[in-house]
Amino acid sequence: MTYQEAAAFLREHDRYLILTHKRPDGDTVGCAAGLCAGLRALGKQAHVCPGTGATHLFAPYLEGYLAPEGYVPDTVVSVDIAARGLFTQEGETWLERGVDLAIDHHPSQEFFAGVTCLDAGRGACGELIYDILAQLGPVTAAMAVPLYVAVSTDTGCFQYSNTTATTHRIAAALMETGIDTFALNKRHFRTKSWARLQVERLLVERMHRYEDGKIAVAPISLSLMDEAGATEEDMEDIAAFLGQIEGVETSITIREKAEGGCKLSVRTSGGLNATRVCALLGGGGHAAAAGCSVQGSLAQAEEAILAAVRQVEAAHG
Repeated sequence: MTYQEAAAFLREHDRYLILTHKRPDGDTVGCAAGLCAGLRALGKQAHVCPGTGATHLFAPYLEGYLAPEGYVPDTVVSVDIAARGLFTQEGETWLERGVDLAIDHHPSQEFFAGVTCLDAGRGACGELIYDILAQLGPVTAAMAVPLYVAVSTDTGCFQYSNTTATTHRIAAALMETGIDTFALNKRHFRTKSWARLQVERLLVERMHRYEDGKIAVAPISLSLMDEAGATEEDMEDIAAFLGQIEGVETSITIREKAEGGCKLSVRTSGGLNATRVCALLGGGGHAAAAGCSVQGSLAQAEEAILAAVRQVEAAHG
């Protein structure tokens, strides 16, 4: 489905419920809030599915948009969700009922919806939402704030390799609505909690380096988080931290989960395809940023991901 067709779809339907993915980041939250604001500007009824699990960094953008108890939509839209396994517990109910439209930028999209607007060449799903809303009417500041959060956070404040000229043009258009990008950038990129700094210190002390420092792996145990006094809210985009170390081309974080097993995030900058690596372990994502889950201990997960890295390196150079 093209952007024009997606815009026509949104214009024709009513009573929307917007779904975000579990462990929500700025892109899915920003897309949901921005799309909700845009649909309401058209006179539509629109709400975001509750139970998002958004942290204190992103929850404020959803204020006033969460669906009230008993709300029954006619049309369900997912934003930034690539796979069935990424729906929240509440979202799974609507997945079973049927998602009408999926808007996404992941090449690993599973096409679970009735129709899908997919552009894997975009740095953030927020870029797609902007282009769709721009065809439906003026993009207001109420839409621009969450969309700027979506685009900026998914591109690492426009530093990641997924940033394109189009990304910058959209950011410029959002800025022209008069939003305070200085405050948004400070909130999301220049402010860290004390606990977050302690996590980073411990990761540097305990990380493992391979291939002359080109690969950095940081096992993050539950006890490490306790030692740092960290909560889930302190761990936003921790996977990108190791990539700031000179010489590191592939950074991997392995987080122990309370329910068992480990969640892995892979970030690359030296040509290794992160999606290919994570796909070997049942995950997916983008070429430079992907993730997966592995059953077993931190050590077993580290062994598995390193084996996957070496397999991809051997197959693709």
